[in-house]
Amino acid sequence: MAEHNSALGLATAPIHVTRGMDIAKSAPVQPVTLIRPHAAQRAAQYFVRNFPGRSMYAVKANPSPELIQTLWEAGITHYDVASIGEVRMVARTIPQATMCFMHPVKAEEAIAEAYHTHGVRTFSLDTMEELDKILRATNNAKDLTLCVRLRVSSDLSRLSLASKFGAHPHESKQLLFAARQAADALGICFHVGSQAMSPEAYGNAMELVRQAIVEASVTVDVVDVGGGFPSSYPGMEPPALESYFETIYRAFESLPISYSAELWAEPGRALCAEYSSLIVRVEKRRGDELYINDGAYGALFDAAHIGWRFPVRLLRETPSDVRDMEFSFYGPTCDDLDHMAGPFELPGDVQAGDYIEIGMLGAYGSAMRTAFNGFGSDETVIVDDEPMASLYLSDEDRRIPSNVVTL
Repeated sequence: MAEHNSALGLATAPIHVTRGMDIAKSAPVQPVTLIRPHAAQRAAQYFVRNFPGRSMYAVKANPSPELIQTLWEAGITHYDVASIGEVRMVARTIPQATMCFMHPVKAEEAIAEAYHTHGVRTFSLDTMEELDKILRATNNAKDLTLCVRLRVSSDLSRLSLASKFGAHPHESKQLLFAARQAADALGICFHVGSQAMSPEAYGNAMELVRQAIVEASVTVDVVDVGGGFPSSYPGMEPPALESYFETIYRAFESLPISYSAELWAEPGRALCAEYSSLIVRVEKRRGDELYINDGAYGALFDAAHIGWRFPVRLLRETPSDVRDMEFSFYGPTCDDLDHMAGPFELPGDVQAGDYIEIGMLGAYGSAMRTAFNGFGSDETVIVDDEPMASLYLSDEDRRIPSNVVTL
């Protein structure tokens, strides 16, 4: 039914079908990844049109070259890369792309290759040691954009990014001043954490940016608000993205910065979460536990290790009329850790041999896969239906069946 292709790089384009049910009817033995380029395109176009600055895709969320190409065609021209592997992959996929190396701790060899071979000119840092490393690796280049990362709170986000990186307030003055002396353009960046559930996460962080600028008395050319823009999941329905953009822009306009300063963002999850889902088969039922053929070492890493809940639906030609109940999942490996607590709501008569679609796996699902215990599948199919949740569909779009073409 579908060509077998790597989830991280499709050698040839998969076939098109309409929806997951079409795949389930073919009774695949292995999990099947469904991708929706139209959903990623819509998300990218939304950010390009509505974010009041430059949007650069955070490649770590899903490093599929096919996705990178889709985002490029939708208007995303800048890419947040975190390793030399990501630098090389984006350079191969989109040679014209602008890359920003936003990991605050980098190998000196990676900095040198990024700068001298791949034309990367933007680097982040959060210590004087990293600044010295960047300058050595680039031979004291005079065309650098250096972004000092500040430590900010992740209290309003579902996943914290507050403890590993970022200069403390007592460190930022010296670091900003030194970076200003070395940089062609000076930036300040931060990350509020993944899946920020309130726009105030950005408002609060921007106040720390203000304080850092005033304390250091430097001219800032770039303010990068990082990632954290949310998607919709069961129990995690965020406010409209417009409210995030409004909060950020209002705070940006009030900063003591140059009139020509640029506003940047690094959306990852928000651009790719709706891009893909996964079809799995139930191999066994034990009470309210379902044994499925993908799990913690596959696309469901987040469901297992941080308790992330993803939308699910039973794929049957004749829909079940049995009331939903809450299930947990076990993956296919021999490990007890291969367990997804959920709860995942499905009809109470689900049984071995049934197929389930698990949605909103475009962010981090494919990126975290392994082949542990010999399990896994690269079978990938393009589908035309809509994702199981969306922040980008209008009410009118939701009323139109996704397999109906309107004229």
